[in-house]
Amino acid sequence: MAILAPAPCTVQAHPLKVETHDVAAMCHHTNTGTRAVHTYRETAHGLYVARHFTGHPRIRHWQAHLLPVLNMVVCHYDFHGRREHDYYLDIARITRQGQVWTVHDHYLDLIVHEGVRAEIVDTDELLAARREGYVSEAQVQGAVAVAHDALSGLARANYGLDRWLATHGVALEWAEVPGLPA
Repeated sequence: MAILAPAPCTVQAHPLKVETHDVAAMCHHTNTGTRAVHTYRETAHGLYVARHFTGHPRIRHWQAHLLPVLNMVVCHYDFHGRREHDYYLDIARITRQGQVWTVHDHYLDLIVHEGVRAEIVDTDELLAARREGYVSEAQVQGAVAVAHDALSGLARANYGLDRWLATHGVALEWAEVPGLPA
């Protein structure tokens, strides 16, 4: 019987990424700086946000729905070149205090190719963060449960994001951005 040694970890562990959305100031604060937001809109299920990605090599514009009940941020990117994916789902804990929404990104993400497939990414980041003590075992189990429930739900909905979200009573609206293809 062969015993396989675990592969060496090549991912650098890092603390949870925490972002804030200051609706009153129209600002998105991230680990890489503060960006102006052109649209914040509270919805029945959370917060819609949209902003330009000025100077980004791949992305021109970003829209997202913060969905606290689903522990998820559903992102839609407009790319400079060909579309890389349809939706990007960040597994996260989302809280609100007044006009400030805070997103604690729990590493795992789902990439959705509408009607075709979905995949979980960044599992290596989650495991590295756990190994270094940046997240608890309970946080890891919670993130994995949310990601796998979403992936299973997407599969049952034939990888249709709207169909899967409808099973949770959630309907999202996306804006057409002037100057970008519809």
